[in-house]
Amino acid sequence: MTGEAKARRRGPALEAAILDAVWDELDASGYAGLTIENVAARARTGKQVIYRRWQNRADLALAAMRHRYASLADDVPDTGNLRDDVLAVLRYMARRFQEFGSDLVHGLMAEAHQLGPETFEVIPDAMAVILRRAAGRGEVSMDAVTPRIARMPADLVRHEMLLTDRPVPDGVLVEIVDEMFLPLVRARGRDRREERAAATGASR
Repeated sequence: MTGEAKARRRGPALEAAILDAVWDELDASGYAGLTIENVAARARTGKQVIYRRWQNRADLALAAMRHRYASLADDVPDTGNLRDDVLAVLRYMARRFQEFGSDLVHGLMAEAHQLGPETFEVIPDAMAVILRRAAGRGEVSMDAVTPRIARMPADLVRHEMLLTDRPVPDGVLVEIVDEMFLPLVRARGRDRREERAAATGASR
């Protein structure tokens, strides 16, 4: 590519070329072999062009993932009931793990400290939307669900992914929702209702 042609590639066109080059490098060298230098060479641009947009290779790889695949934030599940919404989120996670591959997922997790905190809020934010909808339908009491409980299903799936290094079977996702998350949420909801009823009775 001539210098003149390179100069004409700006904005979205240049960014797309860089992010496509990231995938080509991942296919060729894996996450361990991913370097800014190789991406720049493959995209036929300069390293400084990349560093002006992305701070490090973890940030760059994450951008490439978002470039290629739709984000959960753009399409939060809305099936009409809490169980199926949470299952849809977990199935999204399991599907992405298969699409990205364990090499990329493990590599990013090892360098998670280099990513901004907002990176890890996509799933919790989606869960918050799902839980608010469920509360509006009367399925759950929001005061019964702490942030840690809301994160629990996704945390368990992530643990399963990293521990086994294999796709998570759908039966495991169903077990997490039906035998862990929903019973806990419902039990805490009953406790909260009983506490409120007791407090109301005591105040009369």
